[in-house]
Amino acid sequence: MTTANNLKTVLLLGLLSALLILGGQAVGGKSGLYLGFTMAVVMNFVSYFFSEKIALSMYHAQRVSPTEHPRIWARVGPMTERLCQRMGLPMPKLWVIPEQSPNAFATGRNPRHSSVAFTAGLLEAMNDQELEGVVAHELAHIKHRDILTSSVAATIGAAITQLAYVAMFFGGRRDDDEEGGNPLAGLLLLILGPLAASLIQMAISRTREYAADAAAAKYCGSPWGLMNALRKLEAWSQRVPLEASPATAHMFIIKPLSGQALARLFSTHPATEERIARLRALV
Repeated sequence: MTTANNLKTVLLLGLLSALLILGGQAVGGKSGLYLGFTMAVVMNFVSYFFSEKIALSMYHAQRVSPTEHPRIWARVGPMTERLCQRMGLPMPKLWVIPEQSPNAFATGRNPRHSSVAFTAGLLEAMNDQELEGVVAHELAHIKHRDILTSSVAATIGAAITQLAYVAMFFGGRRDDDEEGGNPLAGLLLLILGPLAASLIQMAISRTREYAADAAAAKYCGSPWGLMNALRKLEAWSQRVPLEASPATAHMFIIKPLSGQALARLFSTHPATEERIARLRALV
C-alpha cells in the first residue's frame, strides 16, 4: 500500500501541476505559462515540506501535550500511545481545533512527521470507545501513508482555486500583441479548475476511507466504537457544519461541508451509511 500511495502522490502532483501550468497559459499567454510553471515548482516544494503546518494553521490548531492543554492530553495522549504501539507507529503530534463541529484529520508527509487534529466538539461528543475509533482511523491514514497524498492535494488544490479567481479578474488581459490570455479560457478555468482539482482528490481519496475504517476496527479489536462515532459525526455535522475550505474537505474523517447538492455530488467521502455497513460486516 505504501508504494501505491507514493505513486498516487506523484500522479497527483503531476496532474495538479499540469493544471497550474495550463491554467497560467490560459490566463496570461506565454508569461502566464511561465508563471504557472513557477507556481507548480514552488507549490510542489511547499506542499511536500510545509503542507502539515499549512493545514493546521488554516484551522488555528493548538498543540496538545502534557504541558499544553494537559486535560485533553490526559484523555487522548495515552490512548494514542497505546494504539501507536499496536500499529507500529511513532507517536504523532496532537492538536485541538477550537471548533464545535465534531471532526478530525491527520496530516504530514510520513509517519515520523505527522499530526492528528481533533475539534473541541469531537472531544465533547465522543465517549472513550468512540474516540478510540476515531484516533485509530486517523492513525491508519498515517500508517497507510495517505497523509502525504491528502496534504499535497489540499495545498495544490487551494492554489488552483486561487488561480481560478485570478482568471476571473485577469483572464481577458494580454501579455503582448501576438499572444495572450483568452477571456473564454479564463472563464473556463474559473469553472473547471476547482472542479478538476476536486475530481482528482475524489478519485484518489474515496477508497482510503474504507481501508482506514477496517484498520481502525482491527487495531481497536472491535468496529463498534468507530461505527457509533460515525453515526454521531454524521448527525452532528448536519446540525453544526464545519465550514472548511473545499481544498481540505477530503482530509477530515467525515465530510465537513454543510451538504448542498453540489457538495454531495463531488464529495471526497463515501456515504457514511456504506462505511457503517462495511464495518458491521466485520463483526
